[in-house]
Amino acid sequence: MKRRNFIRQTTIGASSLVTIPSIVYGSSNSYRNTILENIYTPISQTKNPLAIAMWDFSWILRHHRYGEFENWDKVLKELVERGYNAIRIDAMPQFVAADTNGDIKTEFRSVKEDWNPAVWGNDYTMSFSARKALMEFLPKCEKYGVKVGLASWFLRHGTERQEIFMEEGGLLRAWDETIQFLQANNLLNNVIYVDILNEYPNWHGYDWLKKELDKRSDIKQFKMDNPDANLPDFDSIEEQGNPLKELFYNDFINTTLKSLKAKYPNLDFFASLDSAMELDRIDLSNFNALDYHVWFAHTGRIPGLDDIGSKNQSLDFRKVYANLNEYWDKNKDSLINWIDGRITDIAETASKNNLVCGNTEGWGPIVWYDHPELDWKWVKESAEICVDLALKHENYKFICTSNFTHPQFKGMWEDVKWHQMMTNKIKS
Repeated sequence: MKRRNFIRQTTIGASSLVTIPSIVYGSSNSYRNTILENIYTPISQTKNPLAIAMWDFSWILRHHRYGEFENWDKVLKELVERGYNAIRIDAMPQFVAADTNGDIKTEFRSVKEDWNPAVWGNDYTMSFSARKALMEFLPKCEKYGVKVGLASWFLRHGTERQEIFMEEGGLLRAWDETIQFLQANNLLNNVIYVDILNEYPNWHGYDWLKKELDKRSDIKQFKMDNPDANLPDFDSIEEQGNPLKELFYNDFINTTLKSLKAKYPNLDFFASLDSAMELDRIDLSNFNALDYHVWFAHTGRIPGLDDIGSKNQSLDFRKVYANLNEYWDKNKDSLINWIDGRITDIAETASKNNLVCGNTEGWGPIVWYDHPELDWKWVKESAEICVDLALKHENYKFICTSNFTHPQFKGMWEDVKWHQMMTNKIKS
């Protein structure tokens, strides 16, 4: 609580630490969001838990001949058959928005430079149009009754686009122009939230933000480099972590969220988080929901996960997987107690901030894939455990079954009955 009070008390004074280019929204109705009320239920008002699948940027980068998302109608029908009623997708705002000169590019080429197995994203070099894809895909989601959470990993994806990733205010501009585009084309009817940046503030491609955070790694050096900055006396604060970074990333995210919420008051906004962000270090006062990603992998103790994540085909995954299962069997009780505590922390933090919460990513491994020497047993078992733990909390309103609810993960996707069992449990 002490740290949270510090963050809130000092956020007002953080304007000297971050400058976000102003977009004057004003009070005129011409600047306001024209979404009619009650067309959709935003995530903050959702009554019954949603069974949500994380389709990230795969929905568009595998939409090509031979791609698992080649036929959007087919995969959406299959998603609904498995019981899911919501998805989280990368809306690709960095490719919807104009470039720094104001020019709109309608097509981008995403180059895959190696033949390592692609877990998410494109498995071949391909071209895509974010605007065209959204105009076609979102109405199909509405047709099949699938609610949509818009997100962004804000990555380059092997394209030639560069400027917006280093542009001060690039994230805000990208989302503003994207929402304007969606609004103008009546594509917001079943959008339940906007997650403006994946796993804030670390795991994304918004390099301007990362650069600014790096500048604040050394507080004394930052003071020397910025003698006119209005900084609190951090030397007198005896706490772990870096209060200068905390002040910056809390000010940045809240300023950005405030700007978007002022212009689009009928939309819910937040940034997703993961265990790299301690919950008492983030100011959630402008979040409309808490999407906090956690996995058993975050214990750092389960052997073999780094090897599987490396996708190194020279390894004997039979031995790797056997060691993992042995550790899991011997330590299951303590591991379950650990993740139960993490899920409870999420629910309690959300409750203290009057927020709904959920997980669009979880629960066992962070990276897994189809391989002749691997199966999906542990992924499914960990999901069964964690979904039950999440459902103990009434404010858990959107729940995934894993990171792997995409048609490219055939070993998971083809087990229709398992998905139905899990989604029925979530929605009941």
